[in-house]
Amino acid sequence: MEGDKYWQQFLDETTMFNNIVLRHLLPSSWWVTLPHFLQTWLRNFVAGTLLYFISGLLWCFYIYYLKRNVYVPKDAIPSNRAMLLQIHVAMKAMPWYTLLPTVSEYMIENGWTKCFFSISEVGWFAYITYLAMYLVIVEFGIYWMHRELHDIKPLYKHLHATHHIYNKQSTLSPFAGLAFHPLDGILQAVPHVIALFLVPIHFRSHIALLFIEGVWTANIHDCIHGNLWPIMGAGYHTIHHTTYKHNYGHYTIWMDWMLGTLRDPEDDSCQKAQKVQ
Repeated sequence: MEGDKYWQQFLDETTMFNNIVLRHLLPSSWWVTLPHFLQTWLRNFVAGTLLYFISGLLWCFYIYYLKRNVYVPKDAIPSNRAMLLQIHVAMKAMPWYTLLPTVSEYMIENGWTKCFFSISEVGWFAYITYLAMYLVIVEFGIYWMHRELHDIKPLYKHLHATHHIYNKQSTLSPFAGLAFHPLDGILQAVPHVIALFLVPIHFRSHIALLFIEGVWTANIHDCIHGNLWPIMGAGYHTIHHTTYKHNYGHYTIWMDWMLGTLRDPEDDSCQKAQKVQ
């Protein structure tokens, strides 16, 4: 009985999230009679779509217009047509992407994972330790998932190649961050769900990290080298899009460094300068 009351907290929490998002953005007749699972999926779809457009539009406005020629040379700014194509690909996949957090929430509500409800249950030290472990698992998982999507040729041809049509600076933009084949995007986010079964993680932190992926992927596709060690920023990821065999990591460069697939943007720039001379 106590267990049922504990897991009910998660159901109450997701119901609250559904009401906050859907009640303010959609007519109640569109969603109020839907089963809880479909309400959750609709909330994730609406929230994910808003996050994609708001972060992408603000990012593009800042780097391409407000700071024109400061971060990105004029001849490297992607065309409106290229960005609209990226949006088209991303929006076709969005209903499928948002199924993943919906399924993860369902598993958490039913007590199938190691998720905990409140930080006070474990304390701040344990919370930070668990969060670090979770992120290590995610980094490890995404590195290998991404690498295998390149190394296994049928996977690359039928899934990942959709994303790699953006293979030079003038075709990459923040909107390319979610422009994947739906199954490709889901596979690369699956480590977030696998980690739920391996390490205790705070529920809201898990949901936040899944949605932060939308902002992070916009960031690493803007072609601006932030040069903030050990972060796998856009400078590294731009090289990945042009060489196809380096910098598979997600948040950091550590997996690439350990496994010999790292290519540093600073070294790359030096080599190009030497060739010009």
